[in-house]
Amino acid sequence: MGEPATLGLGARVWSRFSQKRGWVLSRRTGFLGVQGKKGCRVCCKSSWNQLQDLCRLAKLSCPALGISKKNLYDFEVEYLCDYKKIRDQEYYLVKWRGYPESENTWEPRQNLKCVRILKQFHKDLERELLRRHRRSKPPRHLDPNLANYLVQKAKQRRALQRWEQELNAKRSHLGRITVENEVDLDGPPRSFVYINEYRVGEGITLNQVAVGCECQDCLLAPTGGCCPGASMHKFAYNDQGQVRLKAGQPIYECNSRCCCGYDCPNRVVQKGIRYDLCIFRTNDGRGWGVRTLEKIRKNSFVMEYVGEIITSEEAERRGQIYDRQGATYLFDLDYVEDVYTVDAAYYGNISHFVNHSCDPNLQVYNVFIDNLDERLPRIAFFATRTIWAGEELTFDYNMQVDPVDMESTRMDSNFGLAGLPGSPKKRVRIECKCGTTACRKYLF
Repeated sequence: MGEPATLGLGARVWSRFSQKRGWVLSRRTGFLGVQGKKGCRVCCKSSWNQLQDLCRLAKLSCPALGISKKNLYDFEVEYLCDYKKIRDQEYYLVKWRGYPESENTWEPRQNLKCVRILKQFHKDLERELLRRHRRSKPPRHLDPNLANYLVQKAKQRRALQRWEQELNAKRSHLGRITVENEVDLDGPPRSFVYINEYRVGEGITLNQVAVGCECQDCLLAPTGGCCPGASMHKFAYNDQGQVRLKAGQPIYECNSRCCCGYDCPNRVVQKGIRYDLCIFRTNDGRGWGVRTLEKIRKNSFVMEYVGEIITSEEAERRGQIYDRQGATYLFDLDYVEDVYTVDAAYYGNISHFVNHSCDPNLQVYNVFIDNLDERLPRIAFFATRTIWAGEELTFDYNMQVDPVDMESTRMDSNFGLAGLPGSPKKRVRIECKCGTTACRKYLF
């Protein structure tokens, strides 16, 4: 949000609105409502900033909202639209929060207290000047095209901030999500819904596990081999929660029927994303990507691939559409047989934005927790090496695991080929832009 900038023309501007609005504030409770013709009050589902604006519009003080006589006529800068320099005085065209663009005013620099917004404006201006003219010093007047770009950039940044808030409101995991685009003017995806776990498609049923382990210590003293042993498999993790199985071998975690608690060392994937991650716009034409804001240790769980579970028949239909668009979010769940597919195109989590690399730092594992149907594993990404803060996260869309290991061959990842019948040679080949020395030149 913007920062306040105090000006001396408040009463004139606010009075335009206050006479036409029926807003009422109870001075005793700070409750805001709308007064109708008969004097009734209706509760408003408004944000804190909106409530403050309404107080100012009605010229009412409210201690609960931090509105007093001292700041009643304070204005808040939403963003800066233009810049000019007359003699030695700098002026900025200000868009005021809560007012239409027709109310924009030119203000001298000393009137503005919004330090963060000023810094961001000049940062955007300098970057665009370098891109256009290879100069960083602002001219005395901005041309209309440049000023319009700065307005669009400010609007985009606010849209991305709202999207970031929305993502963090919906996430159920510990790790926070930030959003950044310093490359172009693209805003949030229009058709994407953030979810935290599989969304089950029509005609598909997830059967809940019927039994759990009775271990006192699942790592050091597993009863009957704990959940992995009951399924004739190995325990997946060490005492630090790092996977110690070969890629391709399944992970069986403790479930809701187990006697062990939340801190059990065999509960890793189900605890969700624990690292702060950033969705960012790539500068090499790969669209959005994801980078970590924290160091991730080798073999640590990073995220699940989450989306809508659909049948292979439906995946085939959608796959043909995605293939023509040059992108796919289909991931075959073919651990034992190719029956179901995860589609993260519309419903998904942050894994929706993870890019391909021919030399990835994430490895795919099949995980079973509350559903033991081998046709419906959960898809988890683990770090193949230490991943440093600021590094982009990637996985191989056409991963091949150890062909000698019989267990591993059951789990070759057909992310890119999911839902597409016949030979891959019949497809439109998509050029790979990962830029690694091991690049195969094409995604599929």
